[in-house]
Amino acid sequence: MKKDQLTGISSTRRNFLKTTATALAGFYFVPRNVLGGPGYTAPSDMLRVAGIGVGGMGYNDVKGVHNSGKANIAFLCDVDDRRAAQSRKDYPKAKYYKDYREMLEKEHKNIDAVTVSTPDHNHAVQAMAAMQLGKHVYVQKPLTHDIYEARMLTKAAEDYKVVTQMGNQGSSGDGVRQMIEWYEAGLIGEAHTVHCWTDRPVWPQGIPWPQTQVSIPTELDWDLWLGTAPNRNYVNNLVPFNWRGWWDYGTGALGDMACHIMEPPFRVLGLGYPTEAECSVGSVYVDEFKRGYFPESCPPSSSVTLRFAGKDGKDGIKFHWMDGGIQPVRPEELGPNEMMGDGGNGVIIEGTKGKMMASTYGRDPKLLPTSRTEEVDVPKTIPRVEGGDKGHYAQWVQACIAGHGSKEFHNLSSPFAIAGPLTESVLMGNLAIRSQDIRKGQDGKYTYPGRNIKLVWDGENMKVTNFDEANQFVKRTYRDGWTLGV
Repeated sequence: MKKDQLTGISSTRRNFLKTTATALAGFYFVPRNVLGGPGYTAPSDMLRVAGIGVGGMGYNDVKGVHNSGKANIAFLCDVDDRRAAQSRKDYPKAKYYKDYREMLEKEHKNIDAVTVSTPDHNHAVQAMAAMQLGKHVYVQKPLTHDIYEARMLTKAAEDYKVVTQMGNQGSSGDGVRQMIEWYEAGLIGEAHTVHCWTDRPVWPQGIPWPQTQVSIPTELDWDLWLGTAPNRNYVNNLVPFNWRGWWDYGTGALGDMACHIMEPPFRVLGLGYPTEAECSVGSVYVDEFKRGYFPESCPPSSSVTLRFAGKDGKDGIKFHWMDGGIQPVRPEELGPNEMMGDGGNGVIIEGTKGKMMASTYGRDPKLLPTSRTEEVDVPKTIPRVEGGDKGHYAQWVQACIAGHGSKEFHNLSSPFAIAGPLTESVLMGNLAIRSQDIRKGQDGKYTYPGRNIKLVWDGENMKVTNFDEANQFVKRTYRDGWTLGV
């Protein structure tokens, strides 16, 4: 299977992207010079960047873009003044907003590109609003909260001719490129099985929603923070981090880490949409006699199996994901005292002639047994990103300046053309997880209609074909007043 040496996209993947791109015929493309209004000029020497969500990882994103040396942080936006404090201190000339909609409406003529580093449930509406104004976007992983959102952003990136990048920096690292070269050289034969795992979550999951009501901090605009999510009372410790464990806002351990860990095998093997999904989940003990289930909260652990179709009638790829500290069986080729992955996280790709392993972000790739790693000498056929995974931001900035369709654009590590299908596969795992327990009887007890079955997935049409109740998780219903705009 021949791949583009710069992006690692296979010819099969290209056909898959070409086919799915036709599904958004209703999109209307408006040239950037029209969107920018009279006097608009494309970026030249410096990129004018607006950051949406500039605390925590958002602070790192803004800083990474600024440190490229080719970007001016012109605007900052955050719903929480506390979280924005460091960015406002570091970039005192940047104008500050709380509502991204107000910022884009008033300042779009002065913005070339936008970073989106908010909780998962608001990624899509914020990125789409920027793209529809012709702005380049950098969006934190996972790209979106829902499969439908990922599909829409992928198509919008092409229709609006903007430069995009997801914040899975490992995709710019040397490790994934090394693994592609090994695979293309036939060192492990034809791949058939993948194992990915993480020790996350490190935040609470599998718990009931807190009942104690507390006052909203004066620095936080709670309504704006909720955004697309249902209206409900503010609770302690949800902001800034523990939202990850609640389905209304986050995507659990899988959403948090899989875009880092699943990306190397996804890229190496040129995968598209999965065809099947099944899973099992852990539960928690409410007391010594009873196990609890809390449908609003992600489970404390899960094991997901996806299947990807094979080529030319061959057997496909069986793709295993484990979180909550669950790990696959240790390969026989790995020495008893050798670390598997980086301990808490990792990936193993099994082929007909051998295996290879990597840590988080695709770092430190090894052939198994590890002695093989030093014995082989495979030529470098794929250009490396300057600075490796640390060059992820600068790569995007340079592509934004060069423009859609440029050489720099085609060299991007995680444009939505790649990040979108990857995110869909990640979220397919969450669809399987959420389909485990979705009926509550009059007696208050839950039944398990989705447990112990295999979900059959029609990727092109974004639909589970054998268990319709699962399809409610493909696309959320936004709170009144919020829309994706498609």
